[in-house]
Amino acid sequence: MRAVVLLSGGLDSYTAAAIARDEGFTLNALTVSYGQRHAEELAAARRVARALGVERHLELPLDLRGIGGSSLTTDAPVPRDRDVSEEGIPSTYVPARNTIFLSLAMGWAEVLGASDIFLGVNALDYSGYPDCRPEFIAAFEKLAAVATKAGVEGTPMRIHAPLISLTKAEIIRRGLALGLDYGLTHSCYDPGPSGHPCGRCDSCTIRARGFAEANAIDPVLQR
Repeated sequence: MRAVVLLSGGLDSYTAAAIARDEGFTLNALTVSYGQRHAEELAAARRVARALGVERHLELPLDLRGIGGSSLTTDAPVPRDRDVSEEGIPSTYVPARNTIFLSLAMGWAEVLGASDIFLGVNALDYSGYPDCRPEFIAAFEKLAAVATKAGVEGTPMRIHAPLISLTKAEIIRRGLALGLDYGLTHSCYDPGPSGHPCGRCDSCTIRARGFAEANAIDPVLQR
C-alpha cells in the first residue's frame, strides 16, 4: 500500500507518518515550503523523512507570503506567553493552509496511484485552528471523492488523521512506543538565530506540556 504523508518536520506529522508506516504503508512524504518565517522545520522534515525511510520526499515551493494574514508568513510578531486554553484563533493561523496542503497531497496521490493521505492534525492540544478539526477532515474526504479522477471512477481517497482525538501526551507516548526520536523534530514558531526553540510560543508551550504529562524528556531541549 502506498500513502502520501504531509510532513512538516514537527512532532505530530512525524508521529502520524510513523503510524502509517506501522500500518504497512509505503510512505511518500510531501513538505511544502510556504514562505514560513524560518527554515528550521524544513531541515527537520528532511531529517524525519530519512529516519522514516520514505520512498520519496517531495519538497514543493508555494510561497503564501503574498496572501499574508498570518504571523508565520509576515513580519507580525508571533504571540508569546499566551494562555493556549483561551478561545479564539491566534495570529499564527495560516489562512486555508491545510486545505491547500491537502489539495496538493491529493493531486500527488492521484499521480502515484495512492488512495491514502495521512496528516498530523490534532483537535485537543492545539491552537484552535479551524482546519485541524474532524469536521474539516470529513468535509475534505467528501471533496476528494468528487474532485478527482480516482474518486469518480470508484476509488475514493481516504484522509487519515490518526492523532485528531489524542492529547499531546498521548501522541508522544504513541511515538515513543514506535521508537521515534523526537530530537529530529522542530515545533517552535519563532526560533532564535541558532535554531533553538523560543520556549514561549503556543507550539513550544503545548509541546512542553505534552512531554511533562507523558513523563518524558524532550530531546530537543537537551541539545
